[in-house]
Amino acid sequence: MFKYFLGNSPKWFKTTMIGFLIFNIFSYFFLSPTITSWIFIGEFIFTLAMALKCYPLQSGGLLAIEILALQLTSPKSAYHEVEQNLEVVLLLVFMVAGIYFMKPLLMYIFSKVFTKIKSKVVLSLLFVFLSAVLSAFLDALTVTAVLISVAVGFYGVYHKIHSMPESDFDHDGVADRKELSGETLEQFRSFLRSLVMHGVVGTALGGVCTLVGEPQNLLIGERMGWDFIEFFLKMAPISLPVFGAGLLTAIILEVTRSFGFGAKLPEVARRIIENYTEEEDRNRSEKAKYGLIVQGVSALLLIAGLALHLAPVGFIGLALIIIQTAFMGITEEHHLGKAFEEALPFTGLIVVFFVIVAMIHDQHLFTPIIDWALSLDVDKQPSMFYIANGVLSMISDNVFVATVYIGEVKQAFDNGAISREQFEKLAVAINTGTNLPSVATPNGQAAFLFLLTSSLAPLIGLSYLKMVKMALPYTIVLGGIGLLGIIYIL
Repeated sequence: MFKYFLGNSPKWFKTTMIGFLIFNIFSYFFLSPTITSWIFIGEFIFTLAMALKCYPLQSGGLLAIEILALQLTSPKSAYHEVEQNLEVVLLLVFMVAGIYFMKPLLMYIFSKVFTKIKSKVVLSLLFVFLSAVLSAFLDALTVTAVLISVAVGFYGVYHKIHSMPESDFDHDGVADRKELSGETLEQFRSFLRSLVMHGVVGTALGGVCTLVGEPQNLLIGERMGWDFIEFFLKMAPISLPVFGAGLLTAIILEVTRSFGFGAKLPEVARRIIENYTEEEDRNRSEKAKYGLIVQGVSALLLIAGLALHLAPVGFIGLALIIIQTAFMGITEEHHLGKAFEEALPFTGLIVVFFVIVAMIHDQHLFTPIIDWALSLDVDKQPSMFYIANGVLSMISDNVFVATVYIGEVKQAFDNGAISREQFEKLAVAINTGTNLPSVATPNGQAAFLFLLTSSLAPLIGLSYLKMVKMALPYTIVLGGIGLLGIIYIL
């Protein structure tokens, strides 16, 4: 059994996982459920860190099954967490698939951007800015799906040329295969890696600003009775300075070429993309041009539907699939199935994650921290809530952390323990605390975890530890500026 256990994972990883499963039983019976629950959290984080060795659905899923077997939570509680986050599940299933049919349009737009903008600094700023703006009106996972699709597309173009017969190289402006290998290939990977990381950080910068930016924002806005404009105005004193600091950080990272950033697009790769773009433009059929128009109209409808919050995000994604496939003539089932391949493994992982979240809730792991924060002086509460939310969001799901905290604070307000003014300050601290410091690890934000477990990550060499390293300067700047804003501006 051990031979086939967890497939081609390293032997040490298989041994470690079996050790975890045995040790957890010992811990449960000889220590306490609370200690065992914290051990499970640490082990689950480990499985996420090893995502490139073994997809976390299997290793993390085994831990989740053991949690249920040890009754640290129940299937009913886990199902309740899924119910609470059904919109996120539907988003993954349908919105990411909807973006799949928009790939030709995205490739067309971004290939033009890649070939026209020569400066890496400007290109990085554009990625951060566009990702932030789109995330403010759309959804971080949707924007991340776009970034992944574009990066995979360009890597595919590069790989296609790299795999060509030697006799065909001269036709694409490439002398031989060696010119595309070694340092050039690694530089191209590093270039894509840095752009995608700039982009996902941008989703956090924009996601904190508006009511629809992140799932927890909507929950907090509903508890506070804030509409779209009021939510933006309440967050602006913190979110706008942080946004400016994020853009400045992107410039500094690219200029100093530190923390894994700064790699430029190799000239040979630029030639490949330019040749690809020109060839695509020359050979584009009338049907393909019509498809671009359909995708463009669908993109406008997508933005309008999400910005106005006309329906749950997953429903809008399903409508996007229907409109695009109907008007582009994609009606065969096996052609539709390909669109769902990218998101469904991650959807399974998210459901597994909800088991962990249910355990945290049932074992009241965060309750002592909340009680302690509410016992502090009124002036210190917002900053302490910000720090507590930020730290917990780094190791847990920021949506869950925000849900727990805003619920407890709302209860305190209803009981008359705090004033309306203090309630609003704590709500701002909870929203910013769960959105900004959580960029430190892929655990905190679904968009980061989605990127880590996507098909793109192994192509560009983006591991858990590399994501943490590249996100570190952003974590310090975003988290630090946010904390200063809570202390001196709020």
